[in-house]
Amino acid sequence: MVPIPRKIRVLIAKPGLDGHDRGAKVVARALRDAGMEVIYTGLRQMPEDIVEAAIQEDVDAIGLSSLSGAHMTLFPEVVRLLKKRGSGEIVVVGGGIIPADDIPKLKRAGIKAVFGPGTPLGEIVSFFKKAGKGA
Repeated sequence: MVPIPRKIRVLIAKPGLDGHDRGAKVVARALRDAGMEVIYTGLRQMPEDIVEAAIQEDVDAIGLSSLSGAHMTLFPEVVRLLKKRGSGEIVVVGGGIIPADDIPKLKRAGIKAVFGPGTPLGEIVSFFKKAGKGA
């Protein structure tokens, strides 16, 4: 019997106090339309809640979106908490309004990719497909 391949599972989250989620919802829909299972946690999520949801939902990747400027604190905290919980293999990606100078710092902190405004949805979908194949 041939096993049925599991869909790539992605959690999309808005950490912190940011109240704008249009971009996150557009990305979530593009990933869903590309055949992935997408869990959207909604606005104003704490890193602990994001990590708990990711583990409970058995996701392959997490997409974090921030427009508030708190990305240098919140994104690395999600990575740290995943490692602490033994789930460091979950790929974490960032998006939103991220200054170019912060991108290398985020990558050193474990964020695998950063997508800013205007990134073609196909590029984001391709990244998540590649990231999910390792799952």
